[in-house]
Amino acid sequence: MARTPCGISVVNALDRTIHEPIRLGIITALATTERLSFNELRERLDTTDGNVSVHARKLEDAGYLSCHKGYEGRVPKTEYKITAAGRRAMERYFAQMLALMESLTEK
Repeated sequence: MARTPCGISVVNALDRTIHEPIRLGIITALATTERLSFNELRERLDTTDGNVSVHARKLEDAGYLSCHKGYEGRVPKTEYKITAAGRRAMERYFAQMLALMESLTEK
């Protein structure tokens, strides 16, 4: 099994905040563009308002994304943007997943 430099198995070291599928989708979508609206995220992930709201809040609480609430005309608009900490966490997560996959193919 692949291990981190500290000797922890990669599986146990995975960032559980990102590992959840909807949150992984949100962070990955935001990494490919400057910002996305709530509606754009919901459409890209093909999920519900509640899922986007709950999972975006978890990522925001972790410092992985920022949220800006405003108006477009008279219509409320919420936009999200990945933070530097979020980008680092995502890159670390993908590196750990790659190490895990490589360890499984070495046998």
